[in-house]
Amino acid sequence: MEEPVIEQPAPPPAQGEEEHPSLALVNSAITLPGGHTLDLLGTPAQTNHWLTQRGLAPVDAGMREMCATQLRSLREQIRSLFAARAEGLPALPAAVAAVNEAMTRVPTAPLLRWDDKTGPYRTAPHPTTAIVDLALATLAADAADLLTSPDAERLTACGSPPCNRYLLRHGRRHWCSTRCGDRARAARAYARRSNSR
Repeated sequence: MEEPVIEQPAPPPAQGEEEHPSLALVNSAITLPGGHTLDLLGTPAQTNHWLTQRGLAPVDAGMREMCATQLRSLREQIRSLFAARAEGLPALPAAVAAVNEAMTRVPTAPLLRWDDKTGPYRTAPHPTTAIVDLALATLAADAADLLTSPDAERLTACGSPPCNRYLLRHGRRHWCSTRCGDRARAARAYARRSNSR
């Protein structure tokens, strides 16, 4: 029996998440003040819920831990690519390979199988596997589109430590949320007061 999904308070979507689900994926592991991490893909049920909210899986997809692990792994590879792009560094070849592999996982036809007794036959992959593969391919393709689009110039990490989210910068805004902006401004004001003493 699947465990119920417990809604955890998460910051509002960062600028660009609505248009780019890969940005939402990268931001699904959030470092909170105090060093705690909120992982929106922490369990199979949470993973199913996250995918459902984005139209990438039905409510009753029946995610398993293997599915959640695949999504968390892709998240880290895309995060690596976003960090490289935002910081102007070379990408890790393994991250590029992982995104390309995810984009090519979706079969376009029933696969060939071979049974030792009855011989060859064709069949579609397991429904849950097909759902996960399609979600991974969609997210990987979106990341590739974002990284190769003019929007990539606006890709940046949130400027409010310890936040680890990414956003598409809009104007001078360098924070993923009002909460992070307020925290950064408060830290600057505190530093000015401390230095003036």
